[in-house]
Amino acid sequence: MRAAGPLLDDPGRFHAIVSELIRSGHAEDDLVWSESCIPPTHPDAFATETIFVICNSGMQNKVARTIFERIMPAIRSGRSAGDVFGHKAKSAAIDRIWVERETMFRAYIEAEDKLAFCRAIPWIGGITCYHLAKNFGVQVAKPDVHLQRLAERHGTTAQDLCEELSRRTGFRVATVDLVLWRACAEGVIDGRTGVAPERRSDEHRPRMQQHELFEPVQQDLFG
Repeated sequence: MRAAGPLLDDPGRFHAIVSELIRSGHAEDDLVWSESCIPPTHPDAFATETIFVICNSGMQNKVARTIFERIMPAIRSGRSAGDVFGHKAKSAAIDRIWVERETMFRAYIEAEDKLAFCRAIPWIGGITCYHLAKNFGVQVAKPDVHLQRLAERHGTTAQDLCEELSRRTGFRVATVDLVLWRACAEGVIDGRTGVAPERRSDEHRPRMQQHELFEPVQQDLFG
């Protein structure tokens, strides 16, 4: 059965969603970042981005940033992440990644399936691998609840939906994923229908709140 639905039937709908998110101040910086993500070019960049994503796992970005900024000077000086970070399992994974960064980086570059490689990295796993892969410039869509609902509405998968919209709009697959996720999270569209939610005329639109994403560190590492 051919994939179909509001996002695929109306060529201008996706661009209208992007415009609405930009208008409300919740997308422009994310779009610029997502469109500029590139693969790591050396072992330190590979390890640093991976460690940052591990720090972010299950934590608010501001807290994760503080922890990350304590960890990096420690491991660069030959100490253990555990000296400055109390999470033993994460610290062990971070230490291993830093020590083995050259081997891991070469293996990542040679890997045919980048997402599978990210999934196998210590403390990354089946969910966080999408965040890391997208930060590394891989063209993947995370099949979270919002994207899954939209994909089901259009009779396809999250990956195929984002790939098709990428082909039509020129945005990267990961950027399409980001736009659709944020649009659903902010109530710009309803994930179950793919269109703007209906509201009574006397209702005021809820004030949009900024959702913290993984703040990239690669912008000063991959130049």
